[in-house]
Amino acid sequence: MTDVPGPTIRTLDSTVVYTNPWMSVREDRIERPDGSHGIYGVVDQIDFALVLPMENDGFHLVEEYRYPVRRRTWNFPQGGVKDSPSPLVTAHTELTQETGLRAASMTHLGRLDNAHGTTGQHFDIFLATDLTAGAPDREHTEQDMRQEWVSRTELERMILRGAITDSGSIAAYTMFLLRGTA
Repeated sequence: MTDVPGPTIRTLDSTVVYTNPWMSVREDRIERPDGSHGIYGVVDQIDFALVLPMENDGFHLVEEYRYPVRRRTWNFPQGGVKDSPSPLVTAHTELTQETGLRAASMTHLGRLDNAHGTTGQHFDIFLATDLTAGAPDREHTEQDMRQEWVSRTELERMILRGAITDSGSIAAYTMFLLRGTA
C-alpha cells in the first residue's frame, strides 16, 4: 500500500472543556478542505507502555475492575508515567508496579495509535523476558488488581471467549505473533 496524503483539516481554535489528573478534553473548531467548518472533540492523555511478561511459554496478566465498562477485565500490564524519560522506563515501571516482576530483557515490538478517532495517544509494546519475581507496588487506584500466569493456549482461549477484551492487549499479542517472537 502506498501512503497517499489525505486532505488536511485546519484548526481554527482550540478550547479545553474538561481536565482531571489523567486526561483533558478539548474542542477544536476546524475547517475542512472544502471550506466547511465543524468541531472535533479530542481526548488528550499521556502515551503509555504495554508489557507482555513472558515465561514458560505463557504470560502474566493482571485483572481489575474497569469502571467505564462496569466489569472486571484481564489485560497485559500497562500504563503511563507522567514525565517518564522514555517508553522503556515506563514499561519497566508499569511491569514492576502492577506485577512485582522485573525483566532482565525488554524487547520493543512496536508503537500503535490508541483509538485514533478520539485521541492522539500512542502506546509502545514491549516483550519482557528473563523475569524475576518481587512484590508489586500498585497505585491506590489499582488496589483491587490481581495477577495470574496463563499459558499461551489459555491466553488465546481467553481472547476467543471474551475474557480478554482490551483492544491494546489483543493488538499487542498480535504484534508479538507477527514479529515472530513466539
